[in-house]
Amino acid sequence: MEFPRGTRGMACERAEKTSRRRARVKGAGRRSSNTRYPHVLGIDDAPFDKRQSGPVPIVGVMMEGATVVESVVIGAFPVDGSDATAYLSRWIVGLRFFRAVQAVILGGVTIAGLGVVDVDLLSRELGRPVLVVTRRNPSSSDLERALRAAGLTDRVPILLRCPAAAPVSEGLFLAHAGVTPEEARHLVAATVGKAHVPEPLRVAHLIARALVLGESRGRV
Repeated sequence: MEFPRGTRGMACERAEKTSRRRARVKGAGRRSSNTRYPHVLGIDDAPFDKRQSGPVPIVGVMMEGATVVESVVIGAFPVDGSDATAYLSRWIVGLRFFRAVQAVILGGVTIAGLGVVDVDLLSRELGRPVLVVTRRNPSSSDLERALRAAGLTDRVPILLRCPAAAPVSEGLFLAHAGVTPEEARHLVAATVGKAHVPEPLRVAHLIARALVLGESRGRV
């Protein structure tokens, strides 16, 4: 015959279960400290037509290092929309896995055309490093001229205070905020795999193009 467990034993078991559950919750909310294989969120926008009325898909891919895709998210932003920094900040902070994100990588200082991102401000609002990785030196860009031609001169100061970019390898330039140059280069090196571009950004680019064109194509 099996006798019922005593009240004390049952109370101890409930306490242990509660303790384990709280430990799991606490661990889930803790910001990751992995530096060898950092959790990096790459963000890229999809191809679009300047005359389209609908928003442009924005794709985010979080990866651990250069090999493991952990999450894919899709947002949307108007063509040449305003407050790109506020949009990205709200979107990223609201992601289920935000606490695990150790850094964010953008493929330029604009999204959806002329939506200029204040890189320093975004880094401060997220409490995370923000990197901008491009194949060409942004200093030679015609972006300021395009903003003035479009009557968006109020965005020029945001553009001008963006961090300066420096070459990190052949055909790759890096600007950063919220992190030292050495740490920024480490984040890039830790997420580069098949190509010169960090994998989270490369995969986000592939998905963004496939969303609109049906398949990815072009240099990645």
